[in-house]
Amino acid sequence: MPDAAFRQLGDGRVAYLRRVSSDDVIAAHPGYLDLRPGMKLWALHSADGQPIMLTDSREAAIANAAEADLTPMMVH
Repeated sequence: MPDAAFRQLGDGRVAYLRRVSSDDVIAAHPGYLDLRPGMKLWALHSADGQPIMLTDSREAAIANAAEADLTPMMVH
C-alpha cells in the first residue's frame, strides 16, 4: 500500500499501537528523550506517523487513544 494511502486510513480516527524498545527510540531520536537502554515500551502514533505517546504501559496508551476519540490498532 502506498504511504499516502496508508496515512489516510481511519480518516483521523485510528491510532497505531506498537511495542518498541528504548534502544530503537534512542537510535531514532538521539538526545530527544532520557531513556534507559533495554526498556520495553509502547508507542502510539497517528496514521501519518506522528508520535502521540510513548509509555511503558499498554493500558495507558489505549486509554490515551480513547480519550482522544481514537481507535487503537496494533501494528507488528
